[in-house]
Amino acid sequence: MTTFSWIITASLLGGALSVAFAAMLTLKTRTSWVQMLISYAIGALLGAAFLNALPEALELSNNPARISAIVLFGILIFFILEKLVIWRHCHFVECEVHDPAHSINTNNTINTHDSGRSGMMIMLGDTFHNFVDGILIAAAFIVDVQLGIVTSIAIIAHEIPQEAGNFLILLNSGYTRQKALLFNLLSSVATLVGGMMAYFMLQDMNHLIPPLLGLATASMIYVAMSDLIPGLHKRPEIGATVQQVMLIILGIGSIWLAGSFFNH
Repeated sequence: MTTFSWIITASLLGGALSVAFAAMLTLKTRTSWVQMLISYAIGALLGAAFLNALPEALELSNNPARISAIVLFGILIFFILEKLVIWRHCHFVECEVHDPAHSINTNNTINTHDSGRSGMMIMLGDTFHNFVDGILIAAAFIVDVQLGIVTSIAIIAHEIPQEAGNFLILLNSGYTRQKALLFNLLSSVATLVGGMMAYFMLQDMNHLIPPLLGLATASMIYVAMSDLIPGLHKRPEIGATVQQVMLIILGIGSIWLAGSFFNH
């Protein structure tokens, strides 16, 4: 496969898996799966950041200190974006950030809604997030197919529970299941758009690849540490903690194995 084909495949696969998982919620799939996927996604994101993206960026750059500064600056930028509520996304119905008016009951039916405000806000942020993910996936594949694959695994692992949470927020905002699925699908297309644009732009601007890998590292670290890990602390019981730690280790291990396998 060509690099462009890898980018297209990874972008489409991420969108298809996330929308498929959201669709499963309409069949009353156990939402505890979302919590398990979040723990796995933390490990995948941290593994891809520290075992692949950051080492590759440092290797490609003539100034490692500059890459470290970019990672630090990227974390600050993502913090600012989160404060502006265009980056943050929810993984559960009860989201302290977007604060939907009422939650969905156990039958996944809507009690009341907020006239679509939370839904539109979350989809705006999700579309922007997906667009950036597409750019980062493209930058990784341009450097190396192995790096692109492990980066895509980490991003897809995070996208699945993210889109599932978005789906529930859209239902809570008063949208039908069909419209919620459609909006999730349209939002996921932004990953493909970002990937294609980055591919053609980076052909003549290879000097931007190391900084983009630095930003990819910052993105994965920030999402894992700021967005995902705090949610795990809501389940402090020892059994849940052991499960979370094991799934995080599994996420890191799968990234390491994928990197080792595709490197040969």
